Amino acid sequence: MGWSEKLNDFELFLKFERQFSDNTIDAYRRDLRKLSDFAQSELQVTPETISYEQLQEFLYHLSKEKLSERTQARWVSSAKAFFKYLLEDEQRADNPATLLEGPKLGLYLPDTLSFADVEKLLAAVELQNPLGQRNFCIIEVLYGCGLRVSELIELKLSDINFKEGYLKVLGKGSKVRFVPLADYTAKLIKNYIKNIRSTYKINKKFEDHLFLNSRGSSMSRVIVFIIIKELAEKAGIHKKISPHTFRHSYATHLLQNGADLRFIQEMLGHSSITTTGIYTHLNTDELREVILNFHPRNTK
Repeated sequence: MGWSEKLNDFELFLKFERQFSDNTIDAYRRDLRKLSDFAQSELQVTPETISYEQLQEFLYHLSKEKLSERTQARWVSSAKAFFKYLLEDEQRADNPATLLEGPKLGLYLPDTLSFADVEKLLAAVELQNPLGQRNFCIIEVLYGCGLRVSELIELKLSDINFKEGYLKVLGKGSKVRFVPLADYTAKLIKNYIKNIRSTYKINKKFEDHLFLNSRGSSMSRVIVFIIIKELAEKAGIHKKISPHTFRHSYATHLLQNGADLRFIQEMLGHSSITTTGIYTHLNTDELREVILNFHPRNTK
């Protein structure tokens, strides 16, 4: 069996035995296809015969492509998982990726938006057209509920409890969490459902999906990225932002306003408090003010 068959088997293993999401499997697929192409065109080796030294050669090849350190580190992780699978499935007698080391990564802190930035971006939405009102609602749900983009596009009408004020969210690993729904956000969703969504000719397959495209089908992740990118440019916001930026801003603003970190962990659906920790960075000016006001060396 060649690379294609082995990778297909690995994807099935991830899907049915590890129960990984489609997005995670897609990431593994992209990384390992690069290795497959290089191994066949440059090395002429199979998954069963490729060596540690040849994997290092590929890693060197990646570094010359000027890929980010984070991308290179992710590839190492994908390779380790793939060859561990082959070893455990007794398709290899060893794991050539065991000793691979990716570049060292520092703390990764994605860009955050201030509340003023969020308001500025929302002000750029053209509310006089139906798609603009839908997009306004999308951004408010991302920011007001801290959802991942995959959670947003899969959100169902049946997941919304207006009476009790919460959303039922299906997150990573099929874990369900309940996110409080602010009155302001609930009002926007109701308006979108009543005045915008009701005008669509809805595909029967997506009758329960909250957010729909103009053809009455579910929205894609890519479309949400494009909407936000275009609004940021229009609003003159020059940070590199994505749907996840609103999730990060949601967590940061909650923390700055006094929310407990474990509450934020629950709202974000993180299994580990360590993951939530990346959201606890403080604005440099705020940190400086705290030190000057409260450090014993500065209190006289």
